[in-house]
Amino acid sequence: MKPHYLILLLFFLCSTSMANQTTDTVWVDATKVNTKFLKEGNNRYLVYFKMSKVAPRSRPQFWTRNISFETYNGKDAIVIKQEWEDRDSIVHTVKSVCDKKTFAPLYHQSWWKQRGTGEYDFMNKTARINDLPLTDADTARNRKGPYQAFQKALTQYSLNWHLDLEVFPLLPYKLNTTFMIPFYDPGYIAPNFEAYTVSGSGQLEGYDNQKVDCWLLTHESRGLKEVFWISKKTQEVLKLENEIGKDRWRYKVKLGFSV
Repeated sequence: MKPHYLILLLFFLCSTSMANQTTDTVWVDATKVNTKFLKEGNNRYLVYFKMSKVAPRSRPQFWTRNISFETYNGKDAIVIKQEWEDRDSIVHTVKSVCDKKTFAPLYHQSWWKQRGTGEYDFMNKTARINDLPLTDADTARNRKGPYQAFQKALTQYSLNWHLDLEVFPLLPYKLNTTFMIPFYDPGYIAPNFEAYTVSGSGQLEGYDNQKVDCWLLTHESRGLKEVFWISKKTQEVLKLENEIGKDRWRYKVKLGFSV
């Protein structure tokens, strides 16, 4: 084979390989979610930190998340209730209501042990922090920001970021796909598209040596990298590896059995 033909062949093979690795971008909207993967009942996660890869586990919490199908203000809805336990006390509770088909938020109420309460009613377009209504007359930064963010969320489709473990099972997984998810965490910054990429596959070993094939869903931002392990069969989130900074880690692990 002549040298210039060999160069052309190598160029073609490299181009083909790069094309096969191209990442597809999916802008998530109401037509891209499939709520059939959510099942009624309790899901419980063990959450803990490691201050280095070899450090002992620390700051353990148990997160219980209950899913139920209900009717809310005349609409078919999915209700998710969360309870976070830290050592010997409950530090956070949440009730979130979403449209059963689109998973768009209808209502979100939360309580934090140190911060108090927040309530965001998407159907009635009202919001409250510590029982005081948010209005356009608010000038304090900790009220004006949440109010403006909520007003923006009322004008567009978004998904509740506080329910990320319930959002991820809804997505149409395919290798080398980047999902642009319109996340909004009520009470915080305005809705924004966040990039989550199906970066590969992995396998977890469960009870009785059962092998569970998983998608690896990766999200990165400044000083943060998250890798979610999502069952290919059930699409439930089984594990999170969260790298924070240079050598600090947070993990979430779904418990198979709990009382």
